[in-house]
Amino acid sequence: MTIKRSYLPIAAAVLALLPAPATAQFADKGSEFVDAVRKSDGNKVVELLRDKPIGLIDSRGDDGNTALIVALARRDEEWTGFLLNNGADPNLAGKGGDTPLMAAARAGYFDGVGWLLGLGAKVDTTNKSGETALILAVQQREPSVVRALLNAGANPDKTDNSAGYSARDYASRDPRARDILKMIETKKPKPGA
Repeated sequence: MTIKRSYLPIAAAVLALLPAPATAQFADKGSEFVDAVRKSDGNKVVELLRDKPIGLIDSRGDDGNTALIVALARRDEEWTGFLLNNGADPNLAGKGGDTPLMAAARAGYFDGVGWLLGLGAKVDTTNKSGETALILAVQQREPSVVRALLNAGANPDKTDNSAGYSARDYASRDPRARDILKMIETKKPKPGA
């Protein structure tokens, strides 16, 4: 797995040379950090990470989302790579319980899905609505993402809380998702799903 980066390695190299601080004084910097990533403000990110506060990379913004979820949702390769290469948790949920894998699946961000799976993202985690990354990928009609998730062991028969439908159900109900349904049909229903 290769996570591509361009100008962000310079920031990472600078950060590696700086000493680690006491962490308590940086607890309130989380929203500021996420906002800097949201604005693609590399200078501000370097400034905030300069003292290497533990946990800042995984902090949540005012909206409840992590910087990684923000970067994945906009399919931002540079920021996604920077955050993952600097230890962002590939399973840390944000607003509504959405995980980074769900954000990537919803955005149809195939490379992001691959990177997250390579870093141990849990494929069948559910959000507060009971949706999985696979359900979201089916709803967005993203066949390459669906294939990647199925290959990683995603359960196509796990149902959500809102409609009680599984990824298989959503695909069968959507006439525009016939290619996705064919992929899912190759997976046998799991007992008890």
